Formats: sequence, C-alpha cells, structure tokens
Amino acid sequence: MFKHKDNLHELTQKGTLSQKLKATHRSINEVFPFIVRIAIAIYDPQTKILKTFIHSSGEDNPLDHYQSLLENAPSLQAILKKGQPRVINDLYNYDPGEHEHTHKIKEFGYAASYTMPIYNEGIFTGFLFFNSNTKDVFNESVLRHLDIYGHMISLLVINEFSSVHILTAALKTTGNISHLRDPETGSHLDRMSRYSRIIAEALADKYELNDTYIEHIFMFAPLHDIGKIGIPDNILLKPGPLNKDERTIMKTHAHKGKEMIDDLIDNFALVNFEHVDVLRNIAEFHHEAMNGTGYPNGIKAQEIPLEAKIVAVADVFDALTSIRSYKEAWTNAKAIETLLVISGELLDTDCVNALINNMDKVVEIQKQFSGDSYG
Repeated sequence: MFKHKDNLHELTQKGTLSQKLKATHRSINEVFPFIVRIAIAIYDPQTKILKTFIHSSGEDNPLDHYQSLLENAPSLQAILKKGQPRVINDLYNYDPGEHEHTHKIKEFGYAASYTMPIYNEGIFTGFLFFNSNTKDVFNESVLRHLDIYGHMISLLVINEFSSVHILTAALKTTGNISHLRDPETGSHLDRMSRYSRIIAEALADKYELNDTYIEHIFMFAPLHDIGKIGIPDNILLKPGPLNKDERTIMKTHAHKGKEMIDDLIDNFALVNFEHVDVLRNIAEFHHEAMNGTGYPNGIKAQEIPLEAKIVAVADVFDALTSIRSYKEAWTNAKAIETLLVISGELLDTDCVNALINNMDKVVEIQKQFSGDSYG
C-alpha cells in the first residue's frame, strides 16, 4: 500500500531553489537520462539584459556569469515573437552564425536543446533551458513531459522572485521609505544595486561565487538602508551635517534594519529563502570598516561578510558621484581617487579594484539611470 516513492517529495519540503531544481532534474533523469543540464536565465526589463541565474549541472556549466542584451540574441527573441518554445534537435548542425550563447553550449558538447520562455502573469521573466547530450531526442512525447516539468520549474522560480518582491514591498511600505522619507533617490538604488552586481561578477572567480549568489546581491542591495525607517525625520531629513548625538542615532539604522528583516522573514515564513543571510548581512554590516572602526559591531577585515563589503563600495561610490543637499556631485575621477585612499582601511581593496576596473560598465549605468548622478 505504501511502496510508491514520490520522486518530487523534496519540492514540498524546506529547501532552497537550487536544491529543488536538482531534485527535479533527478526525477527527469529517471525517465530521460539524456537531459544533462537544466538552466534558467532571467531578464532585467530595465536594462533589457538577459543573465544566467541558476542551473542543475553541478560544476559542468558553460555559461557562468554570462549576460547579454536580449536584442543581441535573435534566436531567443524569435521565441518571444512567436510565443512558442524552441526545439533544436541537432546543435552540431545549427547555424554557426547564431548567438554566442549557442556557441558556448555547442562547445561544451551539448547536442540538443529545448528552450521555454518563462512568464509571470503574462510578463516575460526569463528562459528555461533543457540540454541533452544526445541529438534528435526531443520528440513530441518527450516534449509533452518536459512541458509539465518546465512549467513546474517556472513556478518555483516565480515563487522565489515573488517572495523577494513581497519582502521588499513590505519593508518599504512599513515605513513609507521609498521616495518619500529617505533622501536617497530611486535612481541611487538602481545604480548602486547594479554597481554591486558588477563588483560581484568581477570577483566571482576569486571567491567562487555562483550566479544565484550574485543575483541575490543585486536584488537585496537596495534594502541596505532599510533600517532608516526607524530614524526620526529631524535626523534623516536634516539638510546639513549631523551632530554627535544625531550620528549616534543614525548609526542604529544598521541594527534596526537587520531586526526588521528578521521579523518579516518570520512573518512571511521565508526562513528557508535562498541566500536569506545575504540580505541580513547587507542590512547589518554594510557600514563596517576593514580596520574595525565601522558600525554597528566594529568587526574588521575577514569578519565582514563579502556581500556587505561589495554593497559598501557600491554605496559609497554612488553617494560621492551624486548630488546631496550638503554637497555637489563629484566626478568619477575624483570619487575613484577617494576610493583608492580609503581602500584597505575602510573599504575592501578587492571590491574597490573590481569597481574601478569596470568603469566602462559603471558609466553605462550612470547614463541609463541618470537621476542625480554626475557621471
């Protein structure tokens, strides 16, 4: 009576998106052993960039930290125009003029692929890829089964991002912080979150960072100062420099932010949300300093989580190059000089160098999200 094993039982248990994707892949392989990789790329509608996010192929991944403008991938654009998934049963004989993504897949030895677009309430979110090590395997029978798995995987991804959006909305709405209380504009948050991603991508090889971690830094970076919800208006909105007592109160926002996030994680039952500690660490530790003079805990160097170091550099750079009530915007060159001076003392040297070495990408972001940036 109880001999049957539910191969997808893990999807209903506590676990991260990565664990659930791998569990789904194992289930698929019991029927279709030729499926050697399941991968997801997500779409940023603001920058129109498609970027790798998560995959189930262990260490064997041809597209780590890969991103491209969707307009530069005509074969993927065709999927959206036709409103249908794409089947390539023989990648070896597929048009070599196709996009770089296809070339890398072919070079890695994959022989066939099935690509499904991911939609959330009719809004394009990304692509789901099934890759095979054997050609001519995607017949109608196989595709009907993969469609079921594909939509199930899509719902897992949508649920993950919906959780982020719910948490973000709850945090912002709680104190009406977005655009109304905090003097930092939405453009600042757009820029610094993307600077954070630039830094993380540049450090990926050295620190062995995967795309899922990098994407969560990007998603969570705008919440770094959420604790300012608990700071009185007379301090938060003060046009001039803060006095000693006001600075002491302002510094409490880092710990307040972590407490708020912990409460909301409990209230929304997101304790098993992937990389939830990244969110906590960004909120609490982004004002810590490499020499131990930061706050709220005065930790230093390797004690500071990498994600907090990354966001700190992105935040400081954008603050320097943005107009504030108490200062004019600095040029990028002047801001870089300052970053180099405080590198190693206040800010992490690797993170500073990662930003400086990718100034071409920084300038593009400044152009796109001009807001109050000097550029």
